[in-house]
Amino acid sequence: MFERVSEEAGPSFLRLATLLAASMFGGLPAHASNVDVAIVFAVDFSSSIDPKIADLQREGHAAALTSPEIIAAITRNYLGCIGVAYFEWSSPGHTRIVLPWTRICGLEDAKAAAAVISKKGDTGYTRRGRGGTSVSSAIDVGSLLLDQFPGNAMKKVIDISSNGENNDGLPVQPSRLNAITKGYTINAIAIPTEGENPEQPLASYFARSVIGGSQAFVISPTGPNDYIKALRRKLVTEVSMNAAPAATSGWGLITPVVPHMQD
Repeated sequence: MFERVSEEAGPSFLRLATLLAASMFGGLPAHASNVDVAIVFAVDFSSSIDPKIADLQREGHAAALTSPEIIAAITRNYLGCIGVAYFEWSSPGHTRIVLPWTRICGLEDAKAAAAVISKKGDTGYTRRGRGGTSVSSAIDVGSLLLDQFPGNAMKKVIDISSNGENNDGLPVQPSRLNAITKGYTINAIAIPTEGENPEQPLASYFARSVIGGSQAFVISPTGPNDYIKALRRKLVTEVSMNAAPAATSGWGLITPVVPHMQD
């Protein structure tokens, strides 16, 4: 069920990423896969992700990719194309590639990518053995996929969706610093859970310990019905080459990156 990727097996994952890239863009000249932005969607499918949250994530990404706002943002850019990959993660060694690198230059491309995500994405019904939440692994795998992007991108983003803090695997900071050093931006959408301490919201943890890089931000929907809106607004900001994180509109929280590094 899972593609097992060991944290200590970097070379084997590099081979996997290379094969994924070749399978998607094989035979194309390098300039043909150039994009304005390359985004890796790193989606939590740990044991805490129930069917309701799984549906939010899967269908939320599919709906956001095909929304008029995203298509307009893509076409307004310099090249008019973005690169997208989508994978699911939980504890170290448990990673599932749903959508390998795909070039989106318009609505039809976006619909095709969204259809793959909707069909192959996690449903949340089979959670046994998925383990904990390793945000560090999500960043590491996202970084490796960006390393292997088959072309050039003016901006590269790791886009994390999760409902929990790092509680498995390695500490976050080495992975975070490694990605930032490469010039990658780490953004996040923090999914609130029932009973969350309002004085210590998950979004604050992501702002303090996870996100980083140029114009990094975390956004948190105020309720389940706001997830798609929050994700769509987040993607518009990421896709738009000249857009800074926008102010909230009552439904979400955008927190700028905190400059000091902590776990």
